[in-house]
Amino acid sequence: MAVEIPPLVKPSRLRRRGGLLGECLAEFLGTFVLISFGVGVVAMAVAALPGSGRTAGPTTFFLGAGDWLLITWGWAMAVVFGIYVAGGVSGAHLNPAVTLAFAVRRKFPWARVLPYWASQIVGAFAGAALVYAVYHDAINAFDDASKGPKTGGHTLASFSIFATFPAPYFNGGIWGPLIDQIVGTAFLVMLIVAVVDLRNTAVKANLGPLVIGFVVAAIGMSYGANAGYAINPARDFGPRLFTWIAGWKDLAFPGSLSGSFSAYWWIPIVGPLVGGVIGVLLYDLFIGDVLHLRAKQGTPPEPGRTRETTSDDE
Repeated sequence: MAVEIPPLVKPSRLRRRGGLLGECLAEFLGTFVLISFGVGVVAMAVAALPGSGRTAGPTTFFLGAGDWLLITWGWAMAVVFGIYVAGGVSGAHLNPAVTLAFAVRRKFPWARVLPYWASQIVGAFAGAALVYAVYHDAINAFDDASKGPKTGGHTLASFSIFATFPAPYFNGGIWGPLIDQIVGTAFLVMLIVAVVDLRNTAVKANLGPLVIGFVVAAIGMSYGANAGYAINPARDFGPRLFTWIAGWKDLAFPGSLSGSFSAYWWIPIVGPLVGGVIGVLLYDLFIGDVLHLRAKQGTPPEPGRTRETTSDDE
């Protein structure tokens, strides 16, 4: 006798997480990991190492290029592990600029763009909150020992743990930092799509996150000092929002320091969004469209050789 199984009245909560909700949760957790380790390494360099007696003084940091390498490699590893966490569910965008670029040129559904952005920003906010919870004693000790100008009892140096600001040589100008963010993010997205493009010399899928981490390290080493290489609106906006709540005030929003920069908060948002789209368009113009045409024509020739020289009567 066959046993009749009654239909489910409604899907379980776990099944509901199989679609967009699951992807948003993955974006949240992946970005949370990204910021927890990325902001965490800056907290180590700026506040924790000096305060722990491991440098020449309680406010001594960035004495040379080696200190910057700690930051760049820390952010690189943060990206690697953030992608490994979320990649299998959401594709691990972890960056609104990547999401927008993929919607423009990679058929990523536009209906998912805003949910992804919200998840990334909330994840970044939570990651910054975790770093502050772990390092607030070191940060407060650093600010107390610092003699420079303070906003709400905090310094620009401690703010740099969480969010970005332009170098003094820009003299408060907008275009220099904005172009910097456009260029840095254009390289980021261009290289991401090159790494994941299976038609190109793509790496194996399980090594993709590591190579993308190298991309972030390269950008930090080559373009990091101008404006802190945010190259990710969520990476800057989420922690910036947290610091505003935590007491950094005008340094966070509107992102102003008297005599240095004013209303800076929007540049690490607009610059990366523009740069990401430029990056994917440049890749497709110079590489992606060529690979697509070759695939339509049949077996592509070996790199550097024309179709005529690979014929049988060669």
